[in-house]
Amino acid sequence: MKQLMLGMSLLSFFSFMAQGIKMEVPPNEIQIKTAVLPIPNEKREGAMVYGYNSSGALVVLRKGTNNLVCIGDNPDKDGINVACYSKKLEPFMARGRELSAKELSGEEREKIRAKEVASGKIKMPKEPSMMYVYYGKSEDYDISTGELQNGKFRYVIYTPFATTESTGLPDKPHAPGMPWLMDPGTHRAHIMVGP
Repeated sequence: MKQLMLGMSLLSFFSFMAQGIKMEVPPNEIQIKTAVLPIPNEKREGAMVYGYNSSGALVVLRKGTNNLVCIGDNPDKDGINVACYSKKLEPFMARGRELSAKELSGEEREKIRAKEVASGKIKMPKEPSMMYVYYGKSEDYDISTGELQNGKFRYVIYTPFATTESTGLPDKPHAPGMPWLMDPGTHRAHIMVGP
């Protein structure tokens, strides 16, 4: 009985310790290669890329020359998830990152950004602006090459203040892969197109 209790205690301890272990941060060139996977090949070389340094801080890995910004995979989170979006969305996205760093809830963060958009502090694009997302499982990722097998794409088209009436889109999908409008009527309104 004592051995069973000791074994269970050790298992609990190692499970607790494993939750606090950070994953390896890939080299910058691998982070860049992975971060640009969501976008068309011809756009990859010119995209600005954020990634993570050895301390886990989000930093600029490469300044861009085109109209896209990419965010590398967070090594502290399970799975692989990278995104690229129009530079016109950068003020909105950057403010979201600033507020997330303050450990605010999603609801608090969105209330602040809504007020800042309404006041003009954050400028939202007037025309539709694209975001590309590519995601998958950690076990399908090769950290030595930056390749992700079995990944899935999701596309998001930000259309601030669009409504179901103005777009003709539903506010939830009715079939797999169909476009739909999320957060209609708000500064965050966006068309979702997923797998």
